Amino acid sequence: MSDIALSCDQISVNFGGVRACNQVSLSVPAGKIVGLIGPNGAGKTTLFNVLTRFQPQSEGDVFINGTNVNRHKPHDMIRIGMARTFQNINLFKEQSTLDNILIGSHTLVGNPIAAMMWLGGARKREAGLIRRAEELAEMLHLTRELDNAVGNLSYGYQKRVELARALAAEPNLILLDEPVAGCNDEETADIQNIVRSLNEQLGITVLLVEHDMSMVMKLCDYIYVINFGSNLAQGTPKEVRANPEVISAYLGDEED
Repeated sequence: MSDIALSCDQISVNFGGVRACNQVSLSVPAGKIVGLIGPNGAGKTTLFNVLTRFQPQSEGDVFINGTNVNRHKPHDMIRIGMARTFQNINLFKEQSTLDNILIGSHTLVGNPIAAMMWLGGARKREAGLIRRAEELAEMLHLTRELDNAVGNLSYGYQKRVELARALAAEPNLILLDEPVAGCNDEETADIQNIVRSLNEQLGITVLLVEHDMSMVMKLCDYIYVINFGSNLAQGTPKEVRANPEVISAYLGDEED
């Protein structure tokens, strides 16, 4: 097992005449929280889509635990332990919070025919998945909302449901695409604490894209900065905050 949970080497993505990513490389050590930051349009979400195989790259390689996954499909990534959230929430709004979380555990059901017919241990397995969903709901402070339709929840709570759904697949690596976008200060602090707990208590490796620099600087062990689709800088939060190129391109002169 590699001590690098996720890495990419020289990733380039072309959309017609537009080069969205230009030879981007990064590494995410197992058990760490790594941030990916940069201005709007820098290529962060495109890179996330490449890493999770939603977007094929024009050049370069993606590795999970040292194994090349260029030929993998998005559903393969769940089975090898990677889950993700999306910048735009995509939940089943008329379904309950519990049902939305359970959808994330579909890869754990086993034989679908047995599950449909309640054969063998299928009923026991279903009960176990429900218990796991309830545990995740408690961890993400969603217990009171389990029977509530997701469409009735605030935006911040819907963000938590999306995270719980990703965790229901029991990943050891999770990619979070702007998990606190649109959240107020209280919701942001809560999700920040949740991500830290997932990392410290469950050992889940995290790659995080986020524009809330206060959260990124407090939460991440290491940060990559991209600009115009290319690597601009990398380092600890302290090193990135002090980098003149990063200040000029993204952070500005104000300090948090």
